[in-house]
Amino acid sequence: MEPTAELVVKDSQGNILEKGDDAFRTQDLPVKGMKPFKRGSDLKNIRLTDTDEYVEGKIDGTNMVVKTMYLKKKK
Repeated sequence: MEPTAELVVKDSQGNILEKGDDAFRTQDLPVKGMKPFKRGSDLKNIRLTDTDEYVEGKIDGTNMVVKTMYLKKKK
């Protein structure tokens, strides 16, 4: 068996995102059938997916899957 490479997930600034981190939106996100999530909206307690392009989390109490290119890690 080959060793599997660890998945490294980075935000739009190149900061490494880990499970449980908080991040915020760097651009407005239009959502079909709902009000848009504005720039600066918090994505809390993120969970990593099986790809480095997406993370899951809650924005205003709604579970969302968001592309990491639109996020910045909260310090």
